[in-house]
Amino acid sequence: MAIDISEYIDLCLVKRGKMSHAELARLTEQSPQVIFKKFKNGTFKISELEKIAAALDSRLDIRFLDNATGEPII
Repeated sequence: MAIDISEYIDLCLVKRGKMSHAELARLTEQSPQVIFKKFKNGTFKISELEKIAAALDSRLDIRFLDNATGEPII
């Protein structure tokens, strides 16, 4: 079962100590209103995901996975 990017980020926020969207906005230098809109629409740019990853003390890893095997293509 796939989850969308907003749900995935929310799960990461919980895992990192229940960080709020407002705190995430502050750490990524965006307004809470902008973050709210991005979560609502699921419209994050890769550069924004990189900032979110940094705010979560992590790194972003984007891969294409083979549908048949689930393994990375490269």
